[in-house]
Amino acid sequence: MAQTVFSGRYTADPGRESVTVFLIGMRANRWWKAGTVAKVAAAMPRMLQHLAGNPSSGMLGYEQWFGRTTMLLSYWESPDHLRKFAADRESPHLEPWRRFMKETAGSGDVGVWHETYQVPAAGIEAIYNGMPLFGLAKATAHIPVGAGTNTARQRMGRSAAQSAAPAAAPSSRARQS
Repeated sequence: MAQTVFSGRYTADPGRESVTVFLIGMRANRWWKAGTVAKVAAAMPRMLQHLAGNPSSGMLGYEQWFGRTTMLLSYWESPDHLRKFAADRESPHLEPWRRFMKETAGSGDVGVWHETYQVPAAGIEAIYNGMPLFGLAKATAHIPVGAGTNTARQRMGRSAAQSAAPAAAPSSRARQS
């Protein structure tokens, strides 16, 4: 699938006071337990489909990488949205998590991890040069670098109110499908 590469410099405009960054992954500790690894990995696509189909879930977008350690980087409206999804009996998270804890946790076959960060808009600096839509810019707004966003210092110090200023109109607000 070809992706449009944007020449020039772009930044992200989260358009909000803060962004919740959630990193989650798994590590195949024992490759010869491929069935167990696959069973754990198989839960994530269903969760992502559910979240993509439910914008009110609060997930703004995500990127993922595969390997011995598989990782998903996701952006959320708030920690509350993330916690609500994780605890919701109707979402496709709770049952696979309970199954993992019962059947796999502690075996050493597969490791799982996650980290959550609440990042104020004024603490965000992003730059994309010669890239397709990616990361935070893909999850929120992808805007050309211009007056007030030329340097890392300027981008880092911007508040949500400054980001909303009409300096540059967002070229996209996209969720990953």
